Amino acid sequence: MNTNPHESRGPAESQQITLRSPAELADALPFMLGFHPTDSVVLVALHGEHGRFGGRVRLGIPSSAKEWPATAEHLAECLVDGCARRGTRPEGIVVFLCQDPEPGETGRRVMERLRPFAQRLRTACGELDIPVYEVLCISDGLYFSYVCPDTRCCPPDGTPLALTGTSVMAASAAYAGIQVRGSLRDMQARLKPPASSDDESQRKALNAAAAVIVPKILADPPGAGREEVREQTLRLAREMLRRFDEPSTVAEAPVRTSVVERVRGLGTAERDAADDALIDPDEAAALILGLQDRDTRDRAAEWMEGAEGAAALRLWRVLARRCVAPFDEHAAAPLTLAGWAAWSTGDEPAARVALGLALDADPDYVFARLLHQACNEGLDPESLRSCLRHEREARAAAVETRPTARRVAPRGARPQTVRKGGPTAGTRPAKASRAAAARRTGQRGARSGR
Repeated sequence: MNTNPHESRGPAESQQITLRSPAELADALPFMLGFHPTDSVVLVALHGEHGRFGGRVRLGIPSSAKEWPATAEHLAECLVDGCARRGTRPEGIVVFLCQDPEPGETGRRVMERLRPFAQRLRTACGELDIPVYEVLCISDGLYFSYVCPDTRCCPPDGTPLALTGTSVMAASAAYAGIQVRGSLRDMQARLKPPASSDDESQRKALNAAAAVIVPKILADPPGAGREEVREQTLRLAREMLRRFDEPSTVAEAPVRTSVVERVRGLGTAERDAADDALIDPDEAAALILGLQDRDTRDRAAEWMEGAEGAAALRLWRVLARRCVAPFDEHAAAPLTLAGWAAWSTGDEPAARVALGLALDADPDYVFARLLHQACNEGLDPESLRSCLRHEREARAAAVETRPTARRVAPRGARPQTVRKGGPTAGTRPAKASRAAAARRTGQRGARSGR
């Protein structure tokens, strides 16, 4: 279960659309979130006299009914407190329960099974003095209302959802350039190891890489081995980015040439498979283990904009898919980087999904928690981008100004020569030589004070 529920901030609210019925509410949900929230409970805040949509929270539906009371209280508090921090408490709430039927189960059976959870959510919001205006269950292509008593618009057996792309909301979203990226399950699948794949070769590569890299990171004296791993990891990662970003580089390999040529026009699964083909198990293992170092991960986060950011996002997705058992927790680093790259390049729904999975892999992963909170609170990623740019520029400047081992002679100075019989025109006087010697031995000169 995703224990960090803040999936707020949907599409921009610049275009106003009036929703007048439960059917229109059900149809609008994917456009508010950017995806179809399979196996999720979603709370949406309403503000003002006309019920303007505000903050949202989303969480996976707990499989155990024993968790429902605590989950309902937690969700209600998160939504209300989040709205209050942004300026105003909500004046109403709309609740959605979305879950596909189990084998042999119907949509109506799902609705009845989740009815106690729906009631808990209404009670939790009511205890905070916020009314719940509607609770919808969406399952098996149908929607059911737990609130509406009119069987003409909300029959007990459910009402079919509108055909995709035929509603006013869909037309308005298309005009505004808002896209629904498929279901939450599909988006998560892009960031997890495929269930049907043979992952034994990747597991062996990860075990072999761990035997080499982990001792270096933990070696004595501290930092020596870690620095070596960091430079090797970043050098390999840069090479991987070139494979994604420069077709000419990939064209040297016949197999990879065909992969790149076929990427355009393919579906999501095919594009991901093409990306997987660009990295072999040993390369992926070295990167996954190397990114477990915090400083290495932070350096990798600098690939965040433009074509470089897009290539990095594809790379991090590949690495997340390579974190096969028992290396599941290692996915927190590439998943967090994927979330950051997605957020930085403007794809907030994908960012929330990736960061949520990172917290599933490691609930205590601080970087993922901070990014998840910042993304969901609607902060501008430019502040973090600016910090990372500054660090990159400062590091480059430090390399350029690093002192060399030899002293650089002033322009126009002639080489010093010593001839028998005393100094010549280009020779430093004996007094100056003694002063220089004193400085080298730690003595202080009387006039300069150095």
